[in-house]
Amino acid sequence: MDNTKLKVLNSYHVVFLVQNVIVGTTVLSLPNRISAMGYSQWWMPLLFGIIANIALIPMIWLGLKYTDDNLFAIHEKLLGKWLGKSLNVVLLVYFIIVIAAVCASYFQLIQVSALIDRTITGPLLIFLLLLVYIVSGEIKSIARFCIMAFFLTIGSVYFLKWGFVAGDIRHMMPFFNFNKQEFYTATKKGLLAVGGFELILFYFPHIINQKKTLKHVSIGIWISVLFTFAFTFVSVMYYSDWQLKNVLYPVLGLFKEVELSFLERIDVLAMTMWVFLILSTTAAYLWVAKRGLDSIRSTSKKAHLYILAALVYVIVQFPFMEEFQKLLFERVFYVMYALFIWPAVLCIIHVLKQKKNEG
Repeated sequence: MDNTKLKVLNSYHVVFLVQNVIVGTTVLSLPNRISAMGYSQWWMPLLFGIIANIALIPMIWLGLKYTDDNLFAIHEKLLGKWLGKSLNVVLLVYFIIVIAAVCASYFQLIQVSALIDRTITGPLLIFLLLLVYIVSGEIKSIARFCIMAFFLTIGSVYFLKWGFVAGDIRHMMPFFNFNKQEFYTATKKGLLAVGGFELILFYFPHIINQKKTLKHVSIGIWISVLFTFAFTFVSVMYYSDWQLKNVLYPVLGLFKEVELSFLERIDVLAMTMWVFLILSTTAAYLWVAKRGLDSIRSTSKKAHLYILAALVYVIVQFPFMEEFQKLLFERVFYVMYALFIWPAVLCIIHVLKQKKNEG
């Protein structure tokens, strides 16, 4: 393999790739997802950031041991061809469903805020065409798009000013007004707010300065965490405890609070601009899914990308029972938590295998 072509990601590519892949749609609903803790939830994004940084360490260690291999290849080297490929199939299915879940969640939100009483067929097709176009440029193209998306959407933080002014800072106290069960529920539902950084396991071989990857990924994680923290903090100030538990997309309500003399319906504008973050997230997952399909079939084909995009369209549009689809999308994210832990297991397998070979 030609390593000069393989390694194309600079430090700033890594930072923005990590940051934008994490954000996605999660920040829009996070205050609702972790509402079990009531007003005490506001500091939870910071805890999620710490957990992500700890989980990152074995990922980087594993990557440095297999500098030219992604997780799909590492599976086959450590677990054998058949077990490795079987696990890769599971991951492929997971990535496809994640992409479909993110798309479904975003377009559901668009139907509520902008395309009321309209079908999403047309917008979804256009979205998937854009997605395929971005991913066809490979990982560097996705990283560049992430940089552009960041600067196009970072201004949305300014719109929090209205919610902050209208809110009540006294909601921040007391810090620890929750029990163990409430904390567990909020953590279980909210930890996916940092999901996406684990994709470093798949594009690590493409990073030029791999020895500084821990630093660069950590910066990306904490930019995302601070972004999420800002929205969660203002949501806690602005909403009542009941509203946090019952308003599905609290951040959308914050945008509705904005009043500008020259522009109406800031919430529609904000949700429309949010498509850049959704494209960033889904593009990275689609690229990884394509690499997974390439690995399983032991051949790299452009057609794989189109097949995966078509599968995503079918899953989003297929008339599943609404409750079943919701359950499927909710449960699949638990695989993400397994991916946080899995690299540590692979590190142990690597060490044991190395000792066995030395013995």
